[in-house]
Amino acid sequence: MAINTLEIKDLQVSVDDKPVLKGVSLTVASDEIHAIMGPNGSGKSTLSNVIMGHPKYEVTGGDILFNGESILEWEPNERANKGLFLAFQYPKEIAGVTTEEFLLAAYRAKEKANDPEAPGILVFRFKKMLKALMEKLHIDPKFATRYLNHGFSGGEKKKAEILQMAVLKPEIAILDETDSGLDIDALKIVCDGVKQVKEDSENNMGILMVTHYQRILKYLEPDFVHVLKDGQIVKSGGKDFAEELEQKGYNWI
Repeated sequence: MAINTLEIKDLQVSVDDKPVLKGVSLTVASDEIHAIMGPNGSGKSTLSNVIMGHPKYEVTGGDILFNGESILEWEPNERANKGLFLAFQYPKEIAGVTTEEFLLAAYRAKEKANDPEAPGILVFRFKKMLKALMEKLHIDPKFATRYLNHGFSGGEKKKAEILQMAVLKPEIAILDETDSGLDIDALKIVCDGVKQVKEDSENNMGILMVTHYQRILKYLEPDFVHVLKDGQIVKSGGKDFAEELEQKGYNWI
């Protein structure tokens, strides 16, 4: 099994000339789960967005490597086509485009990017694949014909993100506060979906998840937990470290 790696090296990022990340270093392999925790305003969501190439953020130092190659000059779609994926904290609603249409377009774009001569998956084959994935993830088949996230509940939007992940099969998935706004039942369903996608992945899919709360870590047990505070990773540990943080908070670090 090939091991893919996302390496963040001394990453420094500013927004409107204000430093937000001040030298973050971290390596995520495709057989690992990493959790980023920390207080509000510490730079957690900034890190997620910078990895995927959001134009709002200016990288002022350091580098981001995917399988040894710098991605700083890559467009967001190129990063996605190469195997990076971001599950948004607040997924956007797109009226007029069904979930199935969106996923078919994304799947074909990734196919074409990785093989320009590829004819593109036939619609009936894609529908068959999508139906099988939805059954496996316990997602209502009506999702396919509904406009993407339009009128979806918070839990449904997060399920739609997991379905996108299952279709696109990334090497590294970034979960930006996926647990935000979910009750316990919805959280368990979403986490079970993430675990299913990870297990089905050819390369076992590495995960970098950003969260405020220890509760998601009971369902997606991390190999490593990192505390991001004032733009820097100030302490790291194993899964038991998250429980310590739950009890003590961040001020003791």
